[in-house]
Amino acid sequence: MLEIKDLKVSIEDKEILKGVNLTAPSNQVTVLMGPNGSGKSTLAQALMGHPMYNVVSGQVEFNGEDLLDMEPDERALTGVFLSFQYPSEVSGVTISNFLRLIYNKKHDEKLTPVKFRTLLTEKMELLDMDPAFMHRYLNEGFSGGEKKRMEMLQMLILEPSLAILDETDSGLDVDALKVVGKVVNYLKEKNNMSVLLITHYTRILKYIQADSVHVMQHGVITNSGGKELAHELEEKGFAPFGE
Repeated sequence: MLEIKDLKVSIEDKEILKGVNLTAPSNQVTVLMGPNGSGKSTLAQALMGHPMYNVVSGQVEFNGEDLLDMEPDERALTGVFLSFQYPSEVSGVTISNFLRLIYNKKHDEKLTPVKFRTLLTEKMELLDMDPAFMHRYLNEGFSGGEKKRMEMLQMLILEPSLAILDETDSGLDVDALKVVGKVVNYLKEKNNMSVLLITHYTRILKYIQADSVHVMQHGVITNSGGKELAHELEEKGFAPFGE
């Protein structure tokens, strides 16, 4: 589904990614681990098309198409979803209105507020969310767990082909981690969704089964393996898995 070839990315003339090669197959969870400053979040932002990140060279194919040739909104419409580590607050915009807007943008069949509310209620039930939540302003005054539930609700509404989860487990308690795992596993089973999971820790892997694990250091992939590699990293640290 996603194939990255020799990707080099810079920020203000400083090269961060120095030739990344990575494949994220359909209906699999590809885990990317590495120390702070290794380039993991840079990769996520570059894949989504953040204008601050300059792609110097390399290729990224998504379902056979050139992802780098698309604008950020086109990448979202074609099925790429990015879960932020720190989602923004948007005062004055209710969750219901925001989610209906992005749903109608992606689908040919536009839903009225009444019909969309029925769909939204069904998705919220999967997350055991209070229906009153849909009337709150987007992320305003939300706890870390509430922001993460909001993002998982957004993912349920969009049903992406590829979910990039950038340190989505940062600062979450066990209940919030279970919510993330529940949504990811549900969409994998329902839509064969592919997942690129960026994390420092193995605790989220108790709820999401990893198919492959890759280590990023100094802007390149330095090691790859199965799910057991994640536990080795937690036990030994990243140093033994350098270049």
